[in-house]
Amino acid sequence: MTHRRHIQKLRSERGQAAVEFALIAPMLIVLVLGVLQLGVAFNHYLTVTDAARVAARDAASGRFSNVTAATVEQSARTAASDLNQTDLKVTVVNPTWNVPQSDVTVTVTYPYSIDLLGWVISSGNLKSVMTERVE
Repeated sequence: MTHRRHIQKLRSERGQAAVEFALIAPMLIVLVLGVLQLGVAFNHYLTVTDAARVAARDAASGRFSNVTAATVEQSARTAASDLNQTDLKVTVVNPTWNVPQSDVTVTVTYPYSIDLLGWVISSGNLKSVMTERVE
């Protein structure tokens, strides 16, 4: 009888869940970190798009308020104040604010990098281009 109880103890499944969790936990952690990194990159993309939209709108409606390329760039930087300002690039193309019905194009770029535990999965530039007609 003691031999049978000993075999039953060996076939016990009490530690099975802990072993399975130990095997799966690293993959789950990497997956959660990946989702977080994608969320941060998407948030930066939305901020870049909003900054380009705000700057283009300021350029289009500023015909009578002496708008310059510097003030348009500053409005984009203000709209993207939570991003690193040294990495944020703002370009204003065709700034003819005196001519009604002309187009003003604002381009905002910002670098991104998605890395998981030191491995870079994806990197590049987030770019948003907005064109508005001068009022």
